[in-house]
Amino acid sequence: MHRRLKNAQLLTLSLDPANVIALHQQLFLALRQAILDGRLTPGTRLPSSRSLASDLNVSRNTVLSAYDQLTAEGYLISRIGAGSYVSDQLPDDLLQRKTEGRASGVQAREIYLSKMAAPFMGKMRFSEKRSLPFSPGLPALEIFPFEDWARLLARHWRRPGREYLVDNPVGGAKVLREALASYLGQTRAVRCHPEQVIILSGSQQAIHLVVRAFAEPGDAVWMEEPGYPGIRDAILSAGAVPISVPVDKEGFSLADARNLAPAARLACISPSHQYPLGQTMSLSRRLDLLNWAKEEGRFILEDDYDSEYRYAGRPLSSLQGLDDDSRVLYVGTMSKVMFSGLRVGYMVVPEDLVDVFLALRRNIDSHSPSVPEAALADFINEGYLAAHVRRTRLLYEARQKRLLTLLQEKLGDLIMVAPQESGMHLVVYLSPGINDKEVERDAAKAGMLVRALSGFYNLPTDQSGLILGFAGTPEKEMPQLIVKLADIIRSKAT
Repeated sequence: MHRRLKNAQLLTLSLDPANVIALHQQLFLALRQAILDGRLTPGTRLPSSRSLASDLNVSRNTVLSAYDQLTAEGYLISRIGAGSYVSDQLPDDLLQRKTEGRASGVQAREIYLSKMAAPFMGKMRFSEKRSLPFSPGLPALEIFPFEDWARLLARHWRRPGREYLVDNPVGGAKVLREALASYLGQTRAVRCHPEQVIILSGSQQAIHLVVRAFAEPGDAVWMEEPGYPGIRDAILSAGAVPISVPVDKEGFSLADARNLAPAARLACISPSHQYPLGQTMSLSRRLDLLNWAKEEGRFILEDDYDSEYRYAGRPLSSLQGLDDDSRVLYVGTMSKVMFSGLRVGYMVVPEDLVDVFLALRRNIDSHSPSVPEAALADFINEGYLAAHVRRTRLLYEARQKRLLTLLQEKLGDLIMVAPQESGMHLVVYLSPGINDKEVERDAAKAGMLVRALSGFYNLPTDQSGLILGFAGTPEKEMPQLIVKLADIIRSKAT
C-alpha cells in the first residue's frame, strides 16, 4: 500500500513500504526529483519533519534522514527556527535543463575513435533476441535437464570450497579443466593436459585473445569467406587486417590464402563444420595448413563451435588432434550444447603458451565464476552432458528433416536447400533478385530470427540466402512459421 502526502499544494508523493529501497531513500529521491523538475522552486519551505512524517505515516527519523541527505548534497538549506528551504544556490543551467523538459541523450557530435574502435561506430550487427524461432545456434532449451543442473549447482553452493569463493584460478576451476580435457579427448580427439585448458566467458573472448596474441596492428590475418562475423570483428578490434579467403567444397584453401596475403600471421578457420556454409575441410587441406604453420612458424585458430552435432557417422576429429607441432589453438563453447546464458567457453593452447594466455586473460578478466564451473565439471563427469548431447542429436536430426520438407513444400520454386550432415542450421539459397537482408528485416518484424547469408561476406557478393536454425524451433511450430516466411520471401520475388 502506498502512502501519499496530503499537502497537494506541495507535490504528490508516493512511498512504497514493499520496495527494496529504504523509505528514507525513496523520500530523498522523490524530493530531489521534484526540485530538479521545478515543482519545488528555490526558496520553497518544506513541511516540518514532524508534519511530513505524520502525512506520510512514517517515522520522523525517516523524514529527518531524507532532509539531512538533501541538505548535505546542497538541495536544501536549513534555517534555525525557520525550517528547511529549497536552496537558491542550485546551478541555473541544471534547473533550466529539467524545467525545459529536454529529452535525455547525446546530441550528434564528432568523436575521435582509435583505428581499432572506429569500424564499429553505429554497426551493431545482430539482435539481442537470440531466442526467436530459427535463430542459428539456439539449442532446444525445453528438453535441457534443469532439475539435474539445479541439483548440481545446489550441491556446490550449499557448502562451497574456499578455492571457489576467493582463490579463483585465472584459467578456471581445476575440476572443470580436468573434466574438459578428458571430454574433449574422448569426443573430439583433442590432445592436451588439463593445464592447457583455459576457461573463458565464451568463445568470442577466446577468439579476441588469440588474435591479440599473434597479430600486430596492420598485420594480415586469414579468415574464411563467408565467415563468422565475430572473427572479423576480433581482427578489426586488434587493428589487424582481415584477409577473406573464399571457401569451396573442400573448405579453406591454403593456396588461395597465400596468393592473397603470403605473410599472414594467423589463420582463423572452422574446419569440422565451416560457418556458415557447412563444408568440412578435407584431410589433405588440413595437413597442408598444419605444414604451413610448422614451416612458417605461424599459428591456427580452430573454431569448433557445434561439432557435437553430426548426423552421418561419428563426429570428425579436431584439427588440433592432427597437430604434431603445437600450432593449433582450439576454441569451443558450451552455448550450443547447453545454453548461452551459462557464459562458458574454453580454449586449448600449446603448453609453451599457457603462461602467455593466462596473463592476457588476467588483463581483461581476472577469472570466471568458479562455483558454476564446479557444477559443470560434475555435469560432464557424471554423464549428464553426454546423455543430453545424444538426446538432442536425435531431436535435431528430426527437426532438420521436418524443416527441409516444409521449405520444399512452400518455397521449392524460389529456393535451393540441401540437408546438412552436421550442425544446427540450414543454408537456404534464394532465387536471384530476392534481397536476403530485406527478408531478414521483415522476418524479424514477424518474430523470426533468420540471418541474411550476404551479411557473412566481407567482400562484395551477389549471393543471396538465409541461415535458418532448426535446433531450437519445435516441429509443431514450424508449419505456421514457414507460411509466414514464405509470404515474406514471395513478396520480395521479382
